[in-house]
Amino acid sequence: MACSFLSPWFRLVLFSVLCRQVLRQFIMCALHCASLLPPQPRAWFWFNRSYQTKVHFKTRGDAHRWNIMKSMNVPEDEIARFVDAEYWLSYFPRCWQADLQKIGAGIDWRRSFITTEVNKYYDSFIRWQFETLREKGFVKPHKRYSIFSPKDGRAMDKAYDRASGEGVEPLEYTLVKLQIADGQTPPGWLSALDGLRVFLAACTLRPETMYGQTNVWVLPDGDYGAYQINDTEVFICSHESARNMSFQGLSQLRGQPKCLFRIRGQELIGLRVCAPLSSYGEVYVMPMPTISMDKCTGIVASVPSFSVDDYVNLEELRRQPELRAKFGLKDEMVLPFKPVTTIDVVGLGTMAAPQMCWLFGIKRPNDKQLLRQAKESTLQRTFYEGVMAAGPYAGRPVKDAKPIIRAQLIDQGHAVEYYEPADTVVSRCSGDRCVVSLSIDWFLDYGNPEWRSQIEAHTKTMELYSDNTAKQLDFGIKWLGGWLCSRTYGLGTRLPWDEKYLIDPRSDSTIYMAFCTVAHLLQGGLPDGSTSGPAGVKPEQLSRQVWDYIFLGKPYPADCGISARTLQRMRTEFEYWYPVDLHVSGNAVTNNHLVPVLYNHAALFPPERWPRSNRVNGLLLLDKEKMSQTTGNFLSLTDGVNQYGADAMRFALADSGDGLVPANFSTKTATAAILRLYTQLKWTEEMLATTDIRDGPPSSFHDRVFESEINRLIGETDAHYARTNMRKALATGFFGMQRARNVYRMNCAVDEQQMNRRLVTRFIEVQALLMAPITPHICEHIWSLLGKSGSVRFASWPVAGPVDTALLKQHAYVMTLLRNMRRCKARVKA
Repeated sequence: MACSFLSPWFRLVLFSVLCRQVLRQFIMCALHCASLLPPQPRAWFWFNRSYQTKVHFKTRGDAHRWNIMKSMNVPEDEIARFVDAEYWLSYFPRCWQADLQKIGAGIDWRRSFITTEVNKYYDSFIRWQFETLREKGFVKPHKRYSIFSPKDGRAMDKAYDRASGEGVEPLEYTLVKLQIADGQTPPGWLSALDGLRVFLAACTLRPETMYGQTNVWVLPDGDYGAYQINDTEVFICSHESARNMSFQGLSQLRGQPKCLFRIRGQELIGLRVCAPLSSYGEVYVMPMPTISMDKCTGIVASVPSFSVDDYVNLEELRRQPELRAKFGLKDEMVLPFKPVTTIDVVGLGTMAAPQMCWLFGIKRPNDKQLLRQAKESTLQRTFYEGVMAAGPYAGRPVKDAKPIIRAQLIDQGHAVEYYEPADTVVSRCSGDRCVVSLSIDWFLDYGNPEWRSQIEAHTKTMELYSDNTAKQLDFGIKWLGGWLCSRTYGLGTRLPWDEKYLIDPRSDSTIYMAFCTVAHLLQGGLPDGSTSGPAGVKPEQLSRQVWDYIFLGKPYPADCGISARTLQRMRTEFEYWYPVDLHVSGNAVTNNHLVPVLYNHAALFPPERWPRSNRVNGLLLLDKEKMSQTTGNFLSLTDGVNQYGADAMRFALADSGDGLVPANFSTKTATAAILRLYTQLKWTEEMLATTDIRDGPPSSFHDRVFESEINRLIGETDAHYARTNMRKALATGFFGMQRARNVYRMNCAVDEQQMNRRLVTRFIEVQALLMAPITPHICEHIWSLLGKSGSVRFASWPVAGPVDTALLKQHAYVMTLLRNMRRCKARVKA
């Protein structure tokens, strides 16, 4: 391994693997109280977004948030200033830098930056990125239905913005318009309606079954409303569905459903309505006690030949005259309406629901478990195996006929498109229950087959360090489709061609590594970019042509006002550092960060500039429990360093685990590390000062064994570091080396011979180098005790000499034999 292994860059990589999750927990602590803010802050890294809401959901109290800030040692006279979102950007970067420096992070702070329009250099860089993506056809406007938070005023992405409902998509329904028949409108409604046409808005997933309508179901105790949809029509539905509709063009004002009057479900029972496609023409409204008012409109078109719920409830009404009387239903409203053939299924016939009820032994509406099982089976079989048995499309497969019939209903004015979240979605930021909104937004076309195939091929050439990471990345590539990249809320960079939108924070943090390569030349050492750096370039000089020259190797823009030498220097920096050799991140952001990083590199750069490897790690536990301020099981970087010291904390972090499984930071390990490192230091000082040691070249059997052990452990530790397995590197680089030293010391004592000075000195030097990435401070001190010039950080990686495998096996055999003999002796004495 070359000396660059211990360069500041690689030490930063090692530090990232060691304590990235502790850093994430620290930032979580810092941003827990961000719900104090009207807008959402961003600073430094993209992963600071979600943490504000957990406390917001748990407490909803400003006093509690104030106390959290105090517990983080924020001065009381500073706390009130956090109502200004941009104050977060100036305050916490200073804290983070100080704490990371305490733990010995080898970071080039000249390259740190704030990722909002506050930093004009980074803002220009992101504008270039998106203008280029749009020019290549990867950013597109799209009118679509998306999960939307009315309180936040923006669409929710699939995961990061959501407190619950991760991955939930809009679900397509058809609202069938069941107009109240002539003469059926209750007199009390007439003054409010003023000539408007009134429809019961029945919500269905299966519009092709409307040929079999026999009645309409409502919840007797349900709270309904009459909502004016446009200048001529009123829909009767639940409030939640009216709220959804108002964001889908089904209200006069967006987001403001206009309720003319409220209605109890009981008032609707017995009304006669016109049923499009039904062979009965007009049907009656009847009660169903199991309707949910939180899902769909609360109005259900009944098709008892298809739906087991509809069949069982209709039969209940047909069998019980007293039940009909209870709800004021006359016999002629119920008894003539029998199930109508709609869909033919092999094995079930044309009456799938009655047949399934017979097969499952369902007789009453309260057979809920059986009804659920029968319903799932019926829905699948009628759709995938069914053939239309009614209407002009009789004989055609249901899955082919459904979209045609749906389009026909909509075109003829008998239905409208309608979408709801497939499950409840709650905004992480505001706690708002989300709706589905029809809007024009800007999307990154991650589902593009050609684009996707490029990164699928590239991942096969990447070093991913784990089969599980490869599987997770493969899933993320397949899962990620069109990605919302615009929003109207928060901080960030404005979309260059449509500045009412901000660029989504997961979308403007995909090639920030490229900006890192030149940030120190552009900025004057401050992360907000408020002063110019060594290059003397102003933000307004950074045109698209300038960025093209730096990152894409295009011709020098002679009219840019920046010297060719300066731009060439920046291009050289980029070409030196790129591609990204190692990208370290958490497994929780594989889908919404690592995959977009690959997509954007593939879109903007040639293949030789794409990331070479991804190292994904799991979350961090504290003493085998989840970190939580609520329970008190929490440790920030500051507290950890103050309690254990930087090296002992890093030691425990390295020992916490490798791979995707949650790592465990053990306070016992950190405490023990203090003694281990102190003992090693004192032994080193003693050995370097003693004269009771043998000079000359290694010559004895034990010398040669110890020398081979050192060489073997150098190779193994090197391999573990190369695989970014810190725990294994610690096992060989520290514990393995200590064990080899102890055995050598014991064997020399048994044979009454002194240890060899050259070997002892080599051991101290090699272990200082092997442990420098994990415990740099004590290793730096030991390096100086050895009289070495310069820093251990820049020293060459130890070169392993030959390993005498046969000798090590002989030694192992002898040690095993001695151990067994001692055990036998102990048994004889006993």
